[in-house]
Amino acid sequence: MTLQTSTIAVDYERDGFVSPFDIVSEGEAKELRADLESAETEFADHSEKLSIVRSYPARLLPSFDKLIRHPNLIDAVSRILGPNMLVWGSGLFIKEANTPHYVSWHQDLNYWGLDDIDKVTAWVALSPATTESGCMRFIPGSQKQRGVSHVDTFSDDNLLSRGQELAVEVDESEAVNIVLQSGQASLHHGHLFHASGPNTTNDRRIGVSIRYIKPSMKQETGDRSLVAHVSGEDNFNHFTVASPPTDRLLESDFALCRDDQEIKRRVLYAGAKSEKGQRYR
Repeated sequence: MTLQTSTIAVDYERDGFVSPFDIVSEGEAKELRADLESAETEFADHSEKLSIVRSYPARLLPSFDKLIRHPNLIDAVSRILGPNMLVWGSGLFIKEANTPHYVSWHQDLNYWGLDDIDKVTAWVALSPATTESGCMRFIPGSQKQRGVSHVDTFSDDNLLSRGQELAVEVDESEAVNIVLQSGQASLHHGHLFHASGPNTTNDRRIGVSIRYIKPSMKQETGDRSLVAHVSGEDNFNHFTVASPPTDRLLESDFALCRDDQEIKRRVLYAGAKSEKGQRYR
């Protein structure tokens, strides 16, 4: 099933998400996965670089930079945000085969230190995201509840930076399973309640989370975090705009990512009692 792009803005306003729609072919998704897994093999004994690759794939791998600029994604997201867009970040959410890793019920924007809500997350599947492999689950309409309190768990099995989870009860009977085939994507609002369960299959569940924002947004701290300018104009200059990578896994690009890690760490762990989480370590 492919979503009609003409309904994106209406569905997103009502439900806080839209899904599914086709971005790349299954073959192209396999090529992206192969490129990623080649990098993972290359840095299997270098945990710091491996972590950066998984947190900044579009900064280090030209194939992923091409993905965040894909016309199908730009067309879909622009129907919500308009023609001018930056990518605030892109990261991989990987659940290894037959593992207990999960994502607790949470809202994204509570932790990103941005001054507005003009943000859309596109989640692109590089392997099938099914109920068995731990696909995302959304609570329709929950994006209308802004800034709900969370608690930090720092659970070893939670893939979120702080193991953060909503401090309110979630009626899971209302949850919608967001099943995606390789190459398909969903879009969701930064205040939408969402979560995902463990992967009980024999294959990895791999998704790319791409965070699109309007250039008018900025970090509340005044930091100039690293972004990609992917569509339209940026007349605000609130961020550090990185050019597309000119080659694969360049040391100069690792250096840019390390600088941005320091900003992201301050932003994401602000007020936390620990920084031992899964992201930007």
